[in-house]
Amino acid sequence: MTTSTTSEPPAAAPLLDLQSLVVAVRRRRRLWCSMALLGLLLGVALAVLMPPPPSAVTKVLVAHEEDQPSDTGTLIRTDVEVLGTTRIAGKALRSLRSRDHARRTEKPEDFLQDYRGTGVTNNLLRIDVTADSDAAAVARAKALADAFVADHVRRMRESAKAESKALLDQRDRMRNELSKVNKAIGDRSPESGPKSSASIESLFARRAELNSRIADFDLRAAEARTGTPQLVAGTQIVDAPRAVRHSLPRTAATNAAIGLVLGLVIGLALAAVGAVVAGRPVLRREIAANLGASVIAELRRVPRRPVWPWQRRQTRAARERLTATLARTVRGSAEPVSLLELGCAHSTSVIALNVARALAAEGQVVVIDGLPGPQLANAGRKPEDPTVVSGERAASVPRQVRRLGVGSVAPGTAWTDLQYLGSQTVLVVRAGHGTAAWLHTVARQLADQRIPVIGVVLVDPDPRDRTDGTLWDGPHTALRGHHERLARQNPPGRPRPERPSVPVARIPDSDQEAR
Repeated sequence: MTTSTTSEPPAAAPLLDLQSLVVAVRRRRRLWCSMALLGLLLGVALAVLMPPPPSAVTKVLVAHEEDQPSDTGTLIRTDVEVLGTTRIAGKALRSLRSRDHARRTEKPEDFLQDYRGTGVTNNLLRIDVTADSDAAAVARAKALADAFVADHVRRMRESAKAESKALLDQRDRMRNELSKVNKAIGDRSPESGPKSSASIESLFARRAELNSRIADFDLRAAEARTGTPQLVAGTQIVDAPRAVRHSLPRTAATNAAIGLVLGLVIGLALAAVGAVVAGRPVLRREIAANLGASVIAELRRVPRRPVWPWQRRQTRAARERLTATLARTVRGSAEPVSLLELGCAHSTSVIALNVARALAAEGQVVVIDGLPGPQLANAGRKPEDPTVVSGERAASVPRQVRRLGVGSVAPGTAWTDLQYLGSQTVLVVRAGHGTAAWLHTVARQLADQRIPVIGVVLVDPDPRDRTDGTLWDGPHTALRGHHERLARQNPPGRPRPERPSVPVARIPDSDQEAR
């Protein structure tokens, strides 16, 4: 029975993989935790080393002639701007100098930097002042409040006086016109005709209108003069100047919280940008896809902090499972196998010795050390461990002795020397170490050297990674060199053994880990 499948075009890769980004940021938690801690310490240091200067506060109730319930705060904002003028600052300084609370050389422009006004409500103004001491701050706040109240009252009185004078001037003009009308009425003779009677009636009507307008102007002028005392009495200091007490623990806690949040945000942003720019795969499926080989085992990172006994047992059990898996893989291969590391030379050395010890029970095993450094020599070897020879002495090892090569595919690797370590390889890769471009380079170079990749051992994977590290679209993407060797082993004229067709299975990421 032949099963036919319709090949579907691969889905386009997303421009930004959020899952990979989240994992990459979580793996760089040292960065953003350090930034958050640095922000916290800087906030505390700022509160301790740069305490706020002595300050005082006072509140002034400001009455406006144009007060309306629908006012949006325009009048109080105007008062805030008036408070920040050199006229108010100069009056306050003159008052302070008269009481010896100000330096003789201090300018109003400099004094403006030491205080600010804030509109609390439509009629309430708060004045905050800083100085060299609490007493000086209180004195400056009192002088500023008095200067502002005096200036506001003066402006209200001048405005009322100007309005009253304008109304009285209008009244005087109306009186002059009324005098002319009265004179015109007195000059009329009583023996006039009908036309003269109509003219006299119009003059009487005009006189009545002028009398009414004169009375109106008198009333409005009186109201203008009457309203000024109300505004003057309504503008006053309602909260006496007092020194503001600063709590060092509260300030330090506030600054620490702000620094912690800012540092955390900056750290997360740097980690995210670094993860996107670096392009280092961290998920199993990404590493498998970039290397063209399936992940066959994982090795958790050794914790740096003390662990509980059951955690040590879990780590030991995981290492034993990894050793058994690799030993079974090497044992089932008819050709020498090598372990090639990328970013985990020490872990690879330990894995190689454990696998060699497991294989030593079945016969002699020689470990060929092709690592650039002394990692294998410092991997805690025992006297009864298998023999370790350098890469230069690999040719002297008898062919009947099982060989296990250990090398590296880090940048700077001599690719042509890898075939002497083994004709097949298992890649031991630390998650998040190599870039996607370098993983592609490793897969291409191994294929060019005709070294098939049996599988990938992932070191330090993300513990929450639930992606599948198995390639489901066939072995041709992973073992290009293997297929080239099959082509060499089947010369022209000899029938090539048929392989059963395997349908392409595409499944979404599941919550079950692939081992």
